[in-house]
Amino acid sequence: MRGMTDPTYGTADEATLRAAMRDALPKDTFLPMPARYGWFIVLQAVLWSSLAAILFAGLPWWANLVLALVMGHTLGVQGFLAHEALHGALGGPKWAQQLVGWLGFGPFLVPPTFWTRWHNVAHHANTNHGDRDPDNFGTVRRYEKNPKARRFLKLAPGSGTWYSYLFLTYSFVFHAQVVLWFQTRHRKDFEGFDRRRAIAQSLACVAGWLVLAVFSGWAMVFTVIIPLVAANVLVQSYILTNHFLRPMSVSNNPVDNSMSLSKPAWLDALQFRFSHHVEHHLFPTMPSARAPRVRAWLQANVKQRYVCPPHWLALKLLYSTPRVYADAVTLTDVERPERTVDVVALWNAEVPAR
Repeated sequence: MRGMTDPTYGTADEATLRAAMRDALPKDTFLPMPARYGWFIVLQAVLWSSLAAILFAGLPWWANLVLALVMGHTLGVQGFLAHEALHGALGGPKWAQQLVGWLGFGPFLVPPTFWTRWHNVAHHANTNHGDRDPDNFGTVRRYEKNPKARRFLKLAPGSGTWYSYLFLTYSFVFHAQVVLWFQTRHRKDFEGFDRRRAIAQSLACVAGWLVLAVFSGWAMVFTVIIPLVAANVLVQSYILTNHFLRPMSVSNNPVDNSMSLSKPAWLDALQFRFSHHVEHHLFPTMPSARAPRVRAWLQANVKQRYVCPPHWLALKLLYSTPRVYADAVTLTDVERPERTVDVVALWNAEVPAR
């Protein structure tokens, strides 16, 4: 079994790749796009007009359902754009980044200062690195040291439990609270972080949803529950597939430890090209509107290494593979160790996922 703490897969050539792309692509590829802040006006208009229609227009249930799904989708894509802003991809002053960070992540109970420490620092610096990345289920060693943690694996896609199929409906909010309440206590990436303030801010977001629920009465199904569920499904359908099916790599090389997704161009644009995830990890401050240029370069120059399956296929494989790393390239089921998947062979189509 290959080492879990010192991954053996991949090539430490990320700096060379970045340099080659910077030389080959137009210089404005990597410049911020402040005009994209205007999208938040559009997205807020969609959210508030949909909410008002549900509460006051007296529409039939099916129309309210459509509007609730529109709200959920809008919350999700607003989070995608806020993610760009908090990486600096939109430029602008710090207060503007924080404002749209609240718009994008506040509904998920995530203060923007917490998000930047969790995502920009802890996740980007340790992407798919065993037990150091806060966004995966870790290695076998984690569950050997803490057997009680195994019960959480039953929630995860690929565990085979019936309720694992509900994981996408709540898991972004749930995982954020796990990181905020527990992981911020002991992870080095959170040293000096004001967790008490972040917890208070998160609870204030909870209070906002509760006020809306009370005001909505029975309509809270359409104003609170369905939008939150739909937003979680959208966001997690990307986040979980971007990394959970990729290896741990010898260096933090996005071509080796991350993957992108392919989908219809119109839907990709509507969802702010969050599918371009290898591209984002290579250049976190690059606006997603220009990420297709990086994708084209990767497909032309490192096609055999660049993984970009259809979104539907990635979701299918997410639910047919285990979640814990036995070694750099092997996912295993800690309850059934004989159930393993080689995530390199998986995409090379050398062996089927079991």
